[in-house]
Amino acid sequence: MNTRSLTFRLVAWYAGLLTLVFLTLGALTLIFLRHYLEAALIDTQSRRARQIADTLLTMDVRAGDAVFAREVNELYSPEANDRFIRITRADGGVIYASGQPHDRSFDATAVPLPPLPPLQRSGPFARQERLPAGSVLIATVPHDGPSGTRYFVEVGVPMQRTDATLRQVLLLLAIGLPIAVCVAVGGGFFLVRRALLPVDTIAHKAEEITQLNVSERLPVVHTGDELERLSTSLNHMIGRLEDALQSSKRFVADASHELRTPLAVLRGELEELAQDGQLRPQTRETLGSLLEEVDRLAEVVESLLALSRLDAGDATAERVRFDLAELAASTAGQMSLLAEDKRITVVCESEVGVFVEGDRARMKQVVVNLLDNAIKYTPNGGRVLLKITREASHAVLEVADNGVGIPPDALPHMFKRFFRVDDSRSRQQGGAGLGLSIVKSICAAHGARVDVSSVPGKGSSFRITQPLAGEPGGRASAAH
Repeated sequence: MNTRSLTFRLVAWYAGLLTLVFLTLGALTLIFLRHYLEAALIDTQSRRARQIADTLLTMDVRAGDAVFAREVNELYSPEANDRFIRITRADGGVIYASGQPHDRSFDATAVPLPPLPPLQRSGPFARQERLPAGSVLIATVPHDGPSGTRYFVEVGVPMQRTDATLRQVLLLLAIGLPIAVCVAVGGGFFLVRRALLPVDTIAHKAEEITQLNVSERLPVVHTGDELERLSTSLNHMIGRLEDALQSSKRFVADASHELRTPLAVLRGELEELAQDGQLRPQTRETLGSLLEEVDRLAEVVESLLALSRLDAGDATAERVRFDLAELAASTAGQMSLLAEDKRITVVCESEVGVFVEGDRARMKQVVVNLLDNAIKYTPNGGRVLLKITREASHAVLEVADNGVGIPPDALPHMFKRFFRVDDSRSRQQGGAGLGLSIVKSICAAHGARVDVSSVPGKGSSFRITQPLAGEPGGRASAAH
């Protein structure tokens, strides 16, 4: 997953905040539960201590300590009930102290006497004693007997059950909170992806818009939020780009068309002037150079005019079903005459009956441009291979050479208009940097993909993949 994506960051912030909230709630729950359980125990033991004081301490004058201890054991059985009961006088004398509890949860003999300052208190109070064998929560109730003697009744219970309850709650929180966070994060991830789904739709649609379909617009989600404003603004921008692009195309088309006539006139005048026998050799040489520049300029104008027509949708004006292998073989035979001057061998390898649909003349122009490019940049005595094959439901046209190759940093720019790897070398070869742009435009109009690979000093390979003719969607017919 991309950790820098908006989805990941939103989910991460949501998960972190949710975890913090759950941990805070869990901690507050434990604190409140502990306070509630302790308060309930203190209240229960305080009532029991008050009951002992009200019912038994009236005997302090009429009965001895032994009788009093027997009455407490018979009525309350502290050892059997795992409780602690102790009755002391204000002077610190112990009237009664219970023995060890049945469950041995604490040591009754280790419970210290109440601290001296609280002995002066008139109301009940509570304390917690942490003993080696376990903690005890003790509620103490002062009581003034009939003879005016002050007594303190202490009733305590072990904290073992309370601690066990808290541990169970903590275990449930430790198990439940991660599950709750995971479920909440999963739901948050789903909601974030669903909320950002229109953004993905807009991005995919934006990727599909090119100069061939710049009239299309992005989908607008009518939600009244930022996404709707973003889609609307992008559509307005695309509209402005479409106007600018159309103006640029009209200018190129008009300029190219208007330049054809003056160039033809200029060429005719120069050729007529060059036939004058009274010209000096130096002047005749200058006229030859001028004619070469006029030819090069005329080639550029024709290429620009061809690109203008391709941009206007003229790439598939005559869509027919034809044999790409036969077209490539005949074109290679014609181009081999051009290769003979450099002693370059043009080899054509093709399968039989590789049928595609499109404009035959335009596809021939693709083969011509690729072969011409390969011949120009292959040294004398080199080799150019033209290969036509089938791969699944596609026809593959490949032109490979063993020429000078293309630098790696230039490969991404090979199909840009007027791009040339080496300006001085391209001028010597007569290239204007428009041939591969024409190839790219024709292939795009035919639903084909063109790729280039190269190793500097070893050669280049241009590969065109086009759907086979036959069934809808580009799937090849079984008749092949």
